Amino acid sequence: MDLKQQMRPLAARARDASRALAKLDTDAKNICLRAMADGIEKSTGKIKAANVRDLEAGQKAGLSSAMLDRLTLTDARITEMAKGVREVAALPDPVGTVISEWTRPNGIRIQKVRVPLGVILIIYESRPNVTADAACLCFKSGNATILRGGSEAIHSNLAIAAAMSVPGVPANSITAVPTTDRAAIDELLKLDEFINLCIPRGGEGLIRAVAEKSRIPVIKHYKGVCHVYVDRDADFEMAEKIVINAKCQRPGVCNAIETLLVDEKIASTFLPRIGRAFAERKVELRGDERTLGILGGRGIPAPTGPGRDKNVAPTTGNLTVKPATEDDWYAEYLDLILAVRVVPGVDAAIEHITKYGSAHSDAIVTGNKATAEKFLREVDSSSVFWNASTRLADGNQYGFGAEIGISTDKLHARGPMGLEELTSYKFVVTGRGQLRE
Repeated sequence: MDLKQQMRPLAARARDASRALAKLDTDAKNICLRAMADGIEKSTGKIKAANVRDLEAGQKAGLSSAMLDRLTLTDARITEMAKGVREVAALPDPVGTVISEWTRPNGIRIQKVRVPLGVILIIYESRPNVTADAACLCFKSGNATILRGGSEAIHSNLAIAAAMSVPGVPANSITAVPTTDRAAIDELLKLDEFINLCIPRGGEGLIRAVAEKSRIPVIKHYKGVCHVYVDRDADFEMAEKIVINAKCQRPGVCNAIETLLVDEKIASTFLPRIGRAFAERKVELRGDERTLGILGGRGIPAPTGPGRDKNVAPTTGNLTVKPATEDDWYAEYLDLILAVRVVPGVDAAIEHITKYGSAHSDAIVTGNKATAEKFLREVDSSSVFWNASTRLADGNQYGFGAEIGISTDKLHARGPMGLEELTSYKFVVTGRGQLRE
């Protein structure tokens, strides 16, 4: 059987499951979710055995240590996975919520009510825990889900999905695609008559490929080029803590900053301060001319002699500062590398973010309320922060309990996506025989 013959009935079965799932009330869904969590824990041995197969294949394929770590499922990680499913069970159910209601002059009563989307296709890489996270979030919001994880985690993903197929869960509510053939994704992305939404989670290349091929609406963010702008009215101690947290707490994630913008009024004092903090943490800077001028004349001189890299400026302590290129302002490093620019003020900071940013998460540090309000109003990103780290752009941090991903789109969801963002709505109209005149 070719992939087209496999994927079409798979998607059709998921659509049928979504209709059965939509009939479950909140209590029934929560009972199922708690049973799923129990199923994951009871299947720990099977899941770990499947994971060993993936790890052995990954080692033979030459996966990096970081990739292998993301792939590894320990007892503690499996327990945490089950805990996450129980936490979703405890969250409020968005389905059936009345968003708004009103009565028209002719007496009809109109309610705008949340409903499931239907079938959601999740395409993701590396981490098998996403299988449980995505499946339980979709299930709680009344959606069937088709899970297509990376080929490196195929056995782990199938084992987790099997563990979550417990009594009471409509058949095919949670479907892990059983093939590693990438052509399966191409076939699934054509099936807009069965699948209502696609959410790709992974690198920019994966997301662009999905968006270009899909007939199904895609929720996406290509990359996270996030910024912190330190204003002339910033508290330096606060600014340093926010910048260090936003860059260094976990540099390989999409809400870590990639560019620091500093007001020229404070650059000569703030940059050496933050430069010392970066030197301690081995952060490499890519600076504009003014940054190079300020940091280049301080601290330990750059190496001299035949082996010296002429493109490397002198350092503050052990800090490396290289000249920034135009590409650096667009770069998502996902590493301990940071682009730095000195700007004339908040207008120039906003202009820079508008040109080079990715509409993900951007922050201003300032004690000036008017300046902050201008930044918050004019920066068109999915999350904007005043005196807080961009690392807080997260569904759990926002109080959603969990997230399915972060969207930099505007339709139909934006920013961290929780249960509500996995629903649509319908209008429920009640009358007493009213007719259109």
